[in-house]
Amino acid sequence: MSVSHGRSKRKKTGGVYKPLRHKRLFELGSEMIEIRPGEKKVKVVKGMGGTLKLRAIRVKEANVFIPSQKKFQKSEIVQVKENPANPHFVRRNTITKGAVIETKLGLARVTNRPGQEGSVNAVLLEKK
Repeated sequence: MSVSHGRSKRKKTGGVYKPLRHKRLFELGSEMIEIRPGEKKVKVVKGMGGTLKLRAIRVKEANVFIPSQKKFQKSEIVQVKENPANPHFVRRNTITKGAVIETKLGLARVTNRPGQEGSVNAVLLEKK
């Protein structure tokens, strides 16, 4: 199912805009894909100008940045620990930007949008 990102049919006051034209392909959006830990599975989607987007469906590893060592290291994702976007995402093990995931290195916060980029980048949360 697709989602339209075009102008609303209604004004703030509740009045109706006169239709100027029909819907366009570039106004087309899509529903959110719930990214979960598991064997890597990526979907290729066409973007504007002939570009290709990689949408992650399942992700096994995360690129974790370790601030104390100032380097990146790949680490396996175990599960989602916390998700401020929606508390139900923790139960469903859904990874989104801002989610805290448990990795083999420890807890890490996701810094990118895996549904848009096809991979998970995170920063290790070090104990104070």
